[in-house]
Amino acid sequence: MTSLAVGVVLCLTGWITLYTLLCNTSGSRGFEWNCRLVTLLHGILAVCITAYIGYVDGPWPFTHPGTKNTPLQITAMVISLGYFIFDMGWCVYFRTEGPMMLAHHTMSILGILLTLSLGESGIESCAVLFGSEITNPLLQARWFLRQLGRYESLTGEAVDVLFVVLFVFMRIVVGGRMLYCELISPRPRFIIKYGGVAMYVLSWVFMVDIGRFAYRKSQSKYRRWRNQHRSKTVNSHDGKTA
Repeated sequence: MTSLAVGVVLCLTGWITLYTLLCNTSGSRGFEWNCRLVTLLHGILAVCITAYIGYVDGPWPFTHPGTKNTPLQITAMVISLGYFIFDMGWCVYFRTEGPMMLAHHTMSILGILLTLSLGESGIESCAVLFGSEITNPLLQARWFLRQLGRYESLTGEAVDVLFVVLFVFMRIVVGGRMLYCELISPRPRFIIKYGGVAMYVLSWVFMVDIGRFAYRKSQSKYRRWRNQHRSKTVNSHDGKTA
């Protein structure tokens, strides 16, 4: 456990150092810009490592939940734990996130700590990390596009659509299948199963918010299209009358 604690401290220090370097080199962009760059990097790194774990290194999370942690799984969890502690502290200090995101970070930190302390179910934690972080680059891309004034474009539309589709598929469909496999397996401990249910419920809370966003955006686009259509009809009528 001592070596794990040292590893987490080193990773936390690494994320803080990266953030500090970004602030020093591009301070004009603001604190949130640099924090989101760190978030983007963690998302890409976490997806790459956990994808390798799930698809190459193994075991397969749908058939082998509750197995002993492997060194690579431990490395992935330690890296992400250091990041989540950093980002949690940043969000609390700058008060940029709401209760849901803070709840997500809290559950992620507790879940990884539990998995590391038990020495098992690392493959499930890595699968959850993969499903959670695979949409992260798109989420950050939306924010960066807004800051650059390019969100209201075809690129912004593509990012939104891809984010919603990927979230529904990974967090709800695949996540639901993963939870089912976790619950019916005799290997994982009850507290791990309980944590899986809690994370899946939180995914549905996010899904409701995303559904509301998608509905509002579609309504806004429809009203814009209808107004443009009316304007064209009126102009066409005026032209014929003249």
